[in-house]
Amino acid sequence: MSVKVEHITKVYGTQHAVDDISFEVNKGEIVGFLGPNGAGKSTTMKILTCYIPQTSGIATVCGYDVVTESLEVRSKVGYLPEHNPLYLDMYVKEYLLFMAQLRKLGKEGQAQMERMIELTGLGPESKKKIGQLSKGYRQRVGIAQAMLHNPEVLILDEPTSGLDPNQLSDIRGVIREIGKDKTVILSSHIMQEVEALCHRAIIINQGKIVADDQLSKLQSTQGSSKALFLEFRDPVHSDLLRGLNGVVRMEIMAERKFLLQGTDLDSLKEQVFSLAVEQKTILVSMREEEQKLESVFRELTVKPKQAQKGGAKKK
Repeated sequence: MSVKVEHITKVYGTQHAVDDISFEVNKGEIVGFLGPNGAGKSTTMKILTCYIPQTSGIATVCGYDVVTESLEVRSKVGYLPEHNPLYLDMYVKEYLLFMAQLRKLGKEGQAQMERMIELTGLGPESKKKIGQLSKGYRQRVGIAQAMLHNPEVLILDEPTSGLDPNQLSDIRGVIREIGKDKTVILSSHIMQEVEALCHRAIIINQGKIVADDQLSKLQSTQGSSKALFLEFRDPVHSDLLRGLNGVVRMEIMAERKFLLQGTDLDSLKEQVFSLAVEQKTILVSMREEEQKLESVFRELTVKPKQAQKGGAKKK
């Protein structure tokens, strides 16, 4: 077990930033840690990386307690925070060697630096000052320093935030390569990124875990794995669609546009046609859409009370 969190709570004054959460992550997993702003993602990551202590509960990394054995935990963890802290006046190689010295890598420092430069594709930029690099290459430098000491666990907080499509693809390839033999926990607001990279997702909302499962199961258990996209010529009251037999969820996408999830899409199609006739309107468009992680995320975080009734599904 690489990471184990048992009933962790973090309280600031009267606010529960993290409220009695538990989960486990095994070696070789790339897990997406998702939630809206202020949900408790960064707080949890800071606890796991020994930046702040929890108020109660137990967290271990590679068998070491994050409070009583923090030095051992730090040696096992590589961490890239959301705001990548770099010395902009230092050259790339200079900075990585400096970090190797801080990590007390000794003679291995030079060789490990070269390996990280190759792994992250920093070669063409390695003789430049960090301040001269694009944001994409700065993110690579951040990942390189996080991996410098060959940690067993890599924790990445919004590693692709603000990157262009080409940079996204490059960083995604780096993370995928790292994840072959490491444990990777990454937070992201980009659902497509999580779908492309992660085996599993943990969704946290208002300090509580509301879902924890393989992506495919998570998508299929939140109603149907497919949904109906509808567009009408004239306004249709949403309650009429919500009241159709077998509807699991109804979402208003835009004026006269809706998304319906149900247990039997064929039956829903027939009911929608009948409804259009009754309302004397025209069904401009109706198509099936695969249920995406973004829809699941919105369902679990926009309606937290409903989502939490069944509790978090454990892996």
